[in-house]
Amino acid sequence: MKIEIGNTKPDHFATYWPEQYELFSHFEYACGIPSVLHTITTLKENGKPNVNFNFAASFTGDGDGYFAIVPLMQHSHTYQNIKRSGEFVINFVSKDYYDHCYDTITHNEEDTDELEAGGFHREAAKTVSCPRMQEAFLVLECKLEKELDLSGSGKAALLIGRVNHIAMEEKYAEGIDAKYDDNGFMQIIHAPKNLKTGEGQASAVAVCKVVRVNEEG
Repeated sequence: MKIEIGNTKPDHFATYWPEQYELFSHFEYACGIPSVLHTITTLKENGKPNVNFNFAASFTGDGDGYFAIVPLMQHSHTYQNIKRSGEFVINFVSKDYYDHCYDTITHNEEDTDELEAGGFHREAAKTVSCPRMQEAFLVLECKLEKELDLSGSGKAALLIGRVNHIAMEEKYAEGIDAKYDDNGFMQIIHAPKNLKTGEGQASAVAVCKVVRVNEEG
C-alpha cells in the first residue's frame, strides 16, 4: 500500500520553525531525497568572500556545455552577489568539513570574510573573480546564463550557470575513487517525515557507497 500526498500540506505535518513550509515545499520533507552538499563562493559588494552552504543543485549538459542548476532564495546574499557579478564557484568538501561549513552560516555579516570564518583558505580561480575553497576536492567555476523564478512567487530562483573550468585533487581524479567513499561527496538527507505521524525534524549527513560497477559498452 502506498501513502498518497497531494499539493496541499497534510494537516498532521508538524511545523518546527516559522515559515518552514513557505521556504520549503512539504514534498521536500515527504520525499526525503538525498542531495549533495556543497558550498557556493561569491564576492560581496565590498570584495569580501561570501560562502553559501547549499544543497539540491544538479549538474547536467550536452556536447555544447555542462551546467550547474542551482536553487537559491532570492533574498539571500549569494543570489544577490551572483546577479550582480554573474559569477560563482561550487566547492565540494568531505563530511569532515561539515561543522566548518556550518560556521559560515552563523558568521555571515557584511564585513566578515566567510571563508576565514569557516576556517577555510582562499584559492584563486582561473576564470572568475570569486575565490575557490582550497580545501575542496572538486571545484566548478561558473558564469550565470539563465534564471527562473521557480514558483513565480518571488521566493526561490533557479540559477543556471555554465561550467567553464574545474579543478580536482589528484587522488580524486582516477574514476571510481575517493569521490565515492567516506572522504568524498557529502550528502544531506533533509528532515524526512514519518508520513503516518507527520513528525520528523532530524536531518542526516551521508556519504556514497558503491555497490556495483558497470563497464560501459
